[in-house]
Amino acid sequence: MDGTGRRGTIQRLDNVAIVVEDLAAATAFFAELGLELEGEATVEGSAVSHLVGLEGVRSEVAMMRTPDGHGRLELTRYRTPPSPDGDPRAPVNTIGTHRVMFAVEDMDDILDRLRPHGAELVGEVVTYGSSYRLCYLRGPAGIIVALAEPVP
Repeated sequence: MDGTGRRGTIQRLDNVAIVVEDLAAATAFFAELGLELEGEATVEGSAVSHLVGLEGVRSEVAMMRTPDGHGRLELTRYRTPPSPDGDPRAPVNTIGTHRVMFAVEDMDDILDRLRPHGAELVGEVVTYGSSYRLCYLRGPAGIIVALAEPVP
């Protein structure tokens, strides 16, 4: 039990999963950002179908790990059933829209390296108070990635 008398507690955030159309492009984008490819697999079968509530699931997964080893990003490409169309350019305030934020060093260098991978700023790079430079950018499949760089 934890200090509140509850027995079940969260131990950590294990990963965040994002569905993409082009797994290779998404993997290359996040590798350029600094994540390390931990492994790739094809997942399918009745256990997977029951887990996700979709009949006949077959998907390819690339698990990316942050350099500190504490965070993971699971990139998933569904082969079957086909993914429904979404709006990859939905505004950041759309219900259900997600973003992933990374603490970074040298944001300008990272932005320069990600642009050839299709990254586009959503708004502008801003300084928030006297503590962080922040930006939102879109990556593959419209994924919104936020970058936070401490201000010296």
